[in-house]
Order: sequence, then C-alpha cells, then structure tokens
Amino acid sequence: MSNLLAGIDIGGTKCAVLLATPTESGAVILDKVRFPTPPTPQESIAEFNRVLNDLLVKYPADRLASVGISCGGPLNSRTGMVLRPPNLPGWVNIDVVTPFTQAFHVPAAVMNDANACALAEWMWGAGRGLDNVVFLTFGTGMGAGLILDGRLYAGTCDLGGEVGHLRLSADGPVGFGKHGSFEGWCSGGGIARYAQERARQAIEAGAPPTYCPTLADLDNITAASVAQAVHAGDPLARDIFDTVARRLGEGLAYLVDILNPQRIIIGSIFGRQRDLLEPLMWESLKAEAIAESLAVCDVVPAGLGEQVGDFASLAIAAGLLKI
Repeated sequence: MSNLLAGIDIGGTKCAVLLATPTESGAVILDKVRFPTPPTPQESIAEFNRVLNDLLVKYPADRLASVGISCGGPLNSRTGMVLRPPNLPGWVNIDVVTPFTQAFHVPAAVMNDANACALAEWMWGAGRGLDNVVFLTFGTGMGAGLILDGRLYAGTCDLGGEVGHLRLSADGPVGFGKHGSFEGWCSGGGIARYAQERARQAIEAGAPPTYCPTLADLDNITAASVAQAVHAGDPLARDIFDTVARRLGEGLAYLVDILNPQRIIIGSIFGRQRDLLEPLMWESLKAEAIAESLAVCDVVPAGLGEQVGDFASLAIAAGLLKI
C-alpha cells in the first residue's frame, strides 16, 4: 500500500481534484477531475468530498495520506479559513480544512495559490535546490510566492508577496484596484485593458490597428490575441507588448533590490510569450536594479510549465508529510 496525495484547486470559474503519488523527485499525478465552480462554498466543499471519494474508490490498494488546498486569498492558512477572495463571491470566513480532516481523517491545509505555486516550483521545479526564490503568477492577476532562506514566507497575515499592488506608474491600466500597478501592467486582464484603451485611441484617430479593425472588436481583445497580433506584424500590438516588457523589468527590479533572490520564476504568460517579453524586460531590469544583486539572480519560466497550478495543491499536501 502506498500513500496518496490529494490536491484541491479552488478557482473562480473552475475547480479540480487531483490524486498523486509522491516520489523522490516529485509527484506523479494519477488522476484529475475538473468541474465548474459550484455556486456556493457549501456546494463546492460537498462536491470536492464527493469527487475525492470517487477517486479513492478507483485506487483501493492505496491510502490517502494528506490533502492540500490551493485557493486565492485573502485567507488564513493557520486557521484554515478562506476570508473573502474577490474571485469567489460568497466565500466569506469559510473553513475549508475541517471538512477534509473530518471526512478523511488525514492532515489537510490551505494555502494562497501563489504561495502554493512557489512551494511547488521550489520542491519540484525551477527553484529546486535554491534558498531564495520568488515565484510570480503573471496570469489573470499578478501575485508572488516567496521562498526566503529556505522556507516559505507568507507574512504576518498571509499577505506577503502581494506584489501586484505595487504602483509602477502614476497612470496606467487598473490592476488590484490601482492605476499603474504591477498587476495592471503585467497580467492577462491588465494587458487586455491596456490594449483596449490603445486600440480605442487608434480607432478614434482614424488609424485602427490591423488586429482590431472595428470598435466592436474591443470587447474581444485578450492578452493572447494581442500576442498573436504582434506575431502577425501589427505595430500597435508590438508597442503594447514592448511597454509591458519594460514595466515587467521595472517590477522585477523592485524584487531584486528588496529581496536579493537567486532566481525569479515567472508562470503563465511569461512562459508563453517569452520571446516577446524577455529582451526589453532585461534591458529595463539592468537599468533599474542594483548590479550586484542582479548578477546573482536569473529569471526563468516555471519549470513545471502549464502544470504548475496542478502541482501547487499537491505540494501543500506533500509538505504536510515533510516530503
């Protein structure tokens, strides 16, 4: 009989339940079930338990050892309470840990999703073997997970690493409720909002961008469609991504100067659009950061690639077993 790790990934629109077996070099995912996020936290928790029970029936020769829960914050990882995530309406002061410990009689824990991704990359990905690592989500939003002096740093109330709230400019796209924030400039939503504004200005000036020829198309602009337009040769799209790349470098410079990390690992959009972002990112980073700190830090895409979110909850479960 071998141990099984269970991972629960709670998202604003989609959830997932995973089973994996731990190995010396990481974890092997055995099964994964995805489903739309139920309307209420009570329905969600009931569905998590039902799906996990069904998965365990498929592997009767193994036993569940621990459950890790990855969720957007704010939350309290010490008490197991999800407090009030903006992407989860109705999830106000919800205990997500106790239902699993009571139903399955194993250790369980919840963690901010950015922290969980940082843990996964540190244990099994691009941060393995390092003591000082920053993980940046760079997806729908911009958040950070911090590994400092060989341990996860979550802050006094689980809000350590909220780098998306940093203001990079007096004006600019809104992110984390603030104009010109790191999240405003460097997130999927922020890039789309910035591109919509730039495209609107171009249309009003009588020079519509080739990737958005009519005003009606503005509502369909995404970070991915802007990237596609860059590769198609659209000059406005190119300028938009150049601006984002420079802002990314500026944001990274703050992290390099303040935290002096060995490595910054960036997920999602950076890995997909590295060729568009990296040259000007490095130009800006070299201009802004302390040279000696930058000399000992590199910047890489997530080693776990598009699966970093899957491994995040499993890393929490593995951490409970000290694997």
